[in-house]
Amino acid sequence: MSRIGKQPIAIPAGVTVNIGNNNIITVKGPKGELKQAVDRDITLEVKDGNLLLQRPTEQIRHRAMHGLYRSLLSNIVKGVTDGFKKQLELVGVGYKATNQGNLLDLSLGYSHNIIFEVPKELSVATLTEKGKNPQIILESIDKQLLGQVAAKIRGLRKPEPYKGKGVKYSDEVVRRKAGKAAGK
Repeated sequence: MSRIGKQPIAIPAGVTVNIGNNNIITVKGPKGELKQAVDRDITLEVKDGNLLLQRPTEQIRHRAMHGLYRSLLSNIVKGVTDGFKKQLELVGVGYKATNQGNLLDLSLGYSHNIIFEVPKELSVATLTEKGKNPQIILESIDKQLLGQVAAKIRGLRKPEPYKGKGVKYSDEVVRRKAGKAAGK
């Protein structure tokens, strides 16, 4: 049996879980509401303040779906209660980030500024302190969307291994390489 799939998902106080027809689950919490469609073979039930997922057989497909949907639903429950946050750091001389609402204006060493429109489901903030690298702070209740947008912003200028310049996650460690002078 799937080690992840068989674990129950604890439903905190203030969170309501509604299992609709066609296995569409709706989770409402203090931060918002999220929906997730679950594979028709996986059965869902709410019992004693926990959400339980069960699969019909031991087929590889069913085992894979069991763990996948348990993880997705767990992230949804955590998202509507606490939310998720990602911080990006701009490393490089002259790299800047400013925002007006959900429009992000990035100066990443190209001949032009990049205007990036952040989806309305996310909240964005930029932080520029003297002596520190500029930061972009993204917050959302949807972990999937948050990770996708953060990866897109990072992809505009990935950190390079020689000087470490680029857009990186604040907890990311960039492996550095020695330059050609160090080879002698």
